[in-house]
Amino acid sequence: MIIDTTEVQTINSFSTSGFFKEVYGLIWIIPILTLILEITIGVLVIVWLEREISAAIQQRIGPEYAGPLGILQAIADGTKLLLKEDLLPSRGDIRLFSVGPSIAVISVLLSYLVIPFGYRLVLADLGIGVFLWIAISSIAPIGLLMSGYGSNNKYSFSGGLRAAAQSISYEIPLTLCVLSISLLDIVEAQSKYGFWWGWNLWRQPIGFLVFLISSLAECERLPFDLPEAEEELVAGYQTEYSGIKYALFYLASYLNLLVSSLFVTVLYLGGWNFSIRTYPFLNFSE
Repeated sequence: MIIDTTEVQTINSFSTSGFFKEVYGLIWIIPILTLILEITIGVLVIVWLEREISAAIQQRIGPEYAGPLGILQAIADGTKLLLKEDLLPSRGDIRLFSVGPSIAVISVLLSYLVIPFGYRLVLADLGIGVFLWIAISSIAPIGLLMSGYGSNNKYSFSGGLRAAAQSISYEIPLTLCVLSISLLDIVEAQSKYGFWWGWNLWRQPIGFLVFLISSLAECERLPFDLPEAEEELVAGYQTEYSGIKYALFYLASYLNLLVSSLFVTVLYLGGWNFSIRTYPFLNFSE
């Protein structure tokens, strides 16, 4: 039996290339899993801080039993919501009612693709990173409006209309505050002159305040909680929701708060470069 060496080399090359493709596919999952872990930890910390600060202001104890210092209270609440019954309105549009929370969460999760956590720690290095974030965040009001309309409830529908109107209104100043379209270029430009003269916080203080206020309005935080005004609309577009669907709205709110904080850091607070060149012994960039 005669074996052609060229055929053997060809077969080996194909098998080797296929093996490397599989390994590359597995390696590509690692940054995504790392990002998901960071997002989960960030949401847990934000929920815990909000509850602890609110408890301190209102002279309450706050969460303290679920985990050390109550840090796992958000996980306990999420588990409770997963086990609750998923109620559906009898006269509502079930398709719109079910799809609305998913659109709200997915639109926020896609925003994390363009956030640079380091010079090479970004999942999608796009030249239009900021505008892509604004475009993606514009999809969320559609989900809120679908949820309010599909609930067949006047309070829910009014909350959905308020949420859509408020989000669209504050996206205009949010867009005007953007200094550039490339997030990597923005961070690199801030790292050249150190803390005092490099950060856009000192160069554009009015833009920073407008961006911060617009971000709070996008996240529907106080005092921009008109879509969820308890004294007027019960719970706004979330009135008819329960179980996992209500948990998705709850998760989208804190995910949006975290992504807004990250964008404020990237655009105005130097991003991953925290260089204080005025004091050499505190220079963290080297």
